[in-house]
Amino acid sequence: MSLTTAGPTSRVFFSQRLRLHYVDWGNPDAPPLLLLHGGRDHCRNWDWVASAFRDDYHVICPDLRGHGDSAWSPSGHYAMADYIYDLAQLIHQQKLAPLAIVAHSLGGNIALRYTGVYPETVRKLVAIEGLGRRTQVTTDSNPVPDRIRAWIDEMRGCAGRQPRRYASIEQAFARMQEANAHLTEAQARHLTQHGVNQNEDGTYSWKFDHYVRLRRPDDMTRDAIAELWQRIVCPTLLVYGTESWASSPETDGSLAHFRTARVLAVQQAGHWAHHDQLDFFVDQVRTFLAAP
Repeated sequence: MSLTTAGPTSRVFFSQRLRLHYVDWGNPDAPPLLLLHGGRDHCRNWDWVASAFRDDYHVICPDLRGHGDSAWSPSGHYAMADYIYDLAQLIHQQKLAPLAIVAHSLGGNIALRYTGVYPETVRKLVAIEGLGRRTQVTTDSNPVPDRIRAWIDEMRGCAGRQPRRYASIEQAFARMQEANAHLTEAQARHLTQHGVNQNEDGTYSWKFDHYVRLRRPDDMTRDAIAELWQRIVCPTLLVYGTESWASSPETDGSLAHFRTARVLAVQQAGHWAHHDQLDFFVDQVRTFLAAP
């Protein structure tokens, strides 16, 4: 599957005074479909999927705060509540509800929580490995002072860390290929070209703020997140790659928290199932979105 020659239009909206970026693939009279990327990624990672759906849907792909061409948080704080607020603002401002959402990893986590908060606004939901790690320690399992001390140490570490610089786009491209061996050369090059900025000294760095790696000490517990999953009423497709670190939502118990979800296992795919098995993914999602 190849990209169409006409790309999307870049647009901007504001949330909590931050200038946030998204791309709009046109066809505004069609049903809205929002594609939400994962952590340390950017909205143009959806270009192949968006190109496949643009004739039938009004496809919108935002850059999360601290990612892509969206502004960075001045404080370096990236709370899940803020990500959810940004998503709610985009949907509210552009009058997209009710809409379908396809989301990956961090984006899937955000979309699942948003849909639990506003179940009436989402008519179909696809989450690619957005449940988080099953072995993740719940926020309240450690004493509050310990959690905050650990977070402060991590913040200090980030404060002293400089973004990695690559002498050329080719070096960044090689790192992209190293990070995901499933990517074709064309995919890796496209993701790299849209994922870097050129620094003043001529080197290149990834666009994302390295503070996005940190998890806030006051995030919701696993049980509280599961309560939001239970509030989701729209048909939900939980996707995972069989060669990823993620476990099957059916076997790890996550599926039991959903009312109307089913699981899709993507063979010969890692964490980025929508890249690794693009045609299969598009076919499955197209059928899911079209079903009554």
